[in-house]
Amino acid sequence: MGVIVESDVWEPNPALCLFFFVACCFSIYYLPNSSTTRSSAIFDHAPSSSFLRFQTSFLLLYSLSSVMEGLLAVFGEYELAYHGVSREHMVISLCVGYTAALFVGTFLGMLSDLIGQRKVSLLFCLLHLLVALWRTVTGYPSVWLASICLSLASMIFFFNFETWMVVEHDKLEQRQDSVNDMFWLMTFVESSSFIGSQVVGNWLIGSHEKTSFLAPSSAVVIMAFSALAYVSQGWKEDPKSIILKDYQTKFHTYILGDKRVWLLSWTQAAIHFSIAVFWITWAPTIVADGRKVSLGLVYPCVLGAKMLGSTAFSWFSSGPLSLRTEECLVYACIIMGFVSSVVAFDYQDIEILLMLFCIFHACVGLVLPSLARLRTMYVPNELRGGMMSLSIAPSNALMLLLLIQACFYQNMENSTIIAMAAFGLFSAAGCMYMLKRLGKQPHQNWHKL
Repeated sequence: MGVIVESDVWEPNPALCLFFFVACCFSIYYLPNSSTTRSSAIFDHAPSSSFLRFQTSFLLLYSLSSVMEGLLAVFGEYELAYHGVSREHMVISLCVGYTAALFVGTFLGMLSDLIGQRKVSLLFCLLHLLVALWRTVTGYPSVWLASICLSLASMIFFFNFETWMVVEHDKLEQRQDSVNDMFWLMTFVESSSFIGSQVVGNWLIGSHEKTSFLAPSSAVVIMAFSALAYVSQGWKEDPKSIILKDYQTKFHTYILGDKRVWLLSWTQAAIHFSIAVFWITWAPTIVADGRKVSLGLVYPCVLGAKMLGSTAFSWFSSGPLSLRTEECLVYACIIMGFVSSVVAFDYQDIEILLMLFCIFHACVGLVLPSLARLRTMYVPNELRGGMMSLSIAPSNALMLLLLIQACFYQNMENSTIIAMAAFGLFSAAGCMYMLKRLGKQPHQNWHKL
């Protein structure tokens, strides 16, 4: 009689990933048409081949940038653990990163508006290249250097690519339908690229046993050089003519002086804070009962849910389930807040936790393109980068305070932090409800000031 050894490592059902893949395929294939002249294909909005080429090259560059973000973020933690960096030092590195994002990254969006998205994209590539080269050459991670550079790169990744896409869309005089499709496609491509970065990283580590922790950094070096080559040679951008004084006047009038933009900014900050809280607390939460869990298999399930949520954007914006964007965000934020509240009560069943995580990220996939659409309605393109970077400053400040509290005083429970995120999400739902009431007049699309 054979002896059966039962593994005590919990793994999600493989059928879950298959479900998300099939559901995404069906959702994309049956995308609703917003008008009788609109085809079901994604890339057919542009009558000119120039915009088709831009869509393709932009999504390729965006996916490459997403893979770089994923490789250095996920496997950077693996590298720190490999070198025996303690939990306290990891928390300190997070504090350093959020400090850089708060006091430097907040103003990078304004810099992007003034000097152009192309130059700031070059900075994004150089930051990743610097960190990857340092790790490859020295073989040991500089915690402070990596935290500062990667935090600033993540800030640029957040606002610069979206701003570039919208500006190029207006320059080529395309329909609003096409830019709405690009919003959800960016979220979809980002999530799929993060999954791809995990696959690539695992393959590189498994095939380079002696120098496993250097392999992802070497791959990032190649990707960063490729991105630099494209941005510097293949990206043509009109020179910026706005001066600082005019920019300050417009920013004060259209951003700081518009209560609708304030409501939109607070919603973005609350969403950004809740996502940051999730990625810091999800692993400790899911293993809190002491069982071993294959976190590497949970990660793609969560991102698969986000991909599925992004494809639902067209169904809620122009399909048979059409809702006003603010109304859709109200419902999504309430669901996310409710899910976070359940998790905050330290619910220990792993299957239920995974289901809640997937629901949360499905809503995230819907919320992100919806917020981008509202920015197109209320924020001038010339000020978009500055508004986006400034809008998440409260989130970065609060995360910094919570990390300092957890690091030096060690009296902040994960459940308390998650409960704060839930409160922020409910407040975001209130902001969207107020924005809906304020925005009863026809929306304005800012193409030119």
